[in-house]
Amino acid sequence: KTLEASQVVSSLDIDRIIASIKKSGLIFDPDFVKRYICALLTKPFVILSGLTGSGKTQLAMALPKILCEDESQYKVIPVGADWTNRENLLGYPNAIISGKYEVPVALKLILEASKPGNENKPYFLILDEMNMSYVERYFADFLSAMESHESIPLWDEKGQDVPTSITLPNNLFVVGTINVDETTYMFSPKVLDRANVIEFKISIDEMTEFLGGIRKINCTSIYNKAAEMGADFVKLANSKDCDNVEATTDTLKAFFTELKSVNAEFGYRSAIEIFRFINQAHKNDDTAAKMTEAEILDAAILQKLLP
Repeated sequence: KTLEASQVVSSLDIDRIIASIKKSGLIFDPDFVKRYICALLTKPFVILSGLTGSGKTQLAMALPKILCEDESQYKVIPVGADWTNRENLLGYPNAIISGKYEVPVALKLILEASKPGNENKPYFLILDEMNMSYVERYFADFLSAMESHESIPLWDEKGQDVPTSITLPNNLFVVGTINVDETTYMFSPKVLDRANVIEFKISIDEMTEFLGGIRKINCTSIYNKAAEMGADFVKLANSKDCDNVEATTDTLKAFFTELKSVNAEFGYRSAIEIFRFINQAHKNDDTAAKMTEAEILDAAILQKLLP
């Protein structure tokens, strides 16, 4: 089937978000911020990769600070090297106290996002240093639920306001930050295929700007500066529109042919998400210096195929 792009005009003001981030003292290329926002709108699971100290966590936190009403809508959770199961994210039944379920921060955030009345508010789960442990060991339930949309079982009884199972809500966005060095683990294709992976690289211009006027970061200046956009952000993220244009199709077919020759071809999921990313970039880029068709396609290939 041919999937056509929606003609609905976006009310999300990316230009204003970029201006707010810059005002806080954080230095990011505007196109990089646009890629990050459009990637989250494409699929609510984005991995920020790159050099330590390059600002991955700062960017991951900046967007929810701008879009959320308060800190209850986002949590930053450092991943430990000892995470060998899902308990740190989804909790576990207390083995000593009957009817008691231990609820970690991540599960509290998911339950809050799932409450009636909160469905139009964005909630952000930020997993810092996500590859300090094997991701599949503690994140397998999330990876499965993202694709199947099935519920995740928690326990066999109700109590303490904890249900027997949960479904990942449509207003939940998961962002992981990773460093790639000798202390971390590489991601498997199963993980990479389910995310947009954006690699941080500091340009000489950005470093020159930073060294020319080092200043303290003031992220309090961006708190809920655009909280009224939160509902629009959630609405756009749940749009399934795609831009299925002939030039993009031809390019992807060429990539598929080359990658298949070395048994590294991509599947239907990656193709659909590339088309969705292109649609989100076309529909929501309200900046004066819009990304060109080639730049949007390059970004999609960088984020979905090359990792």
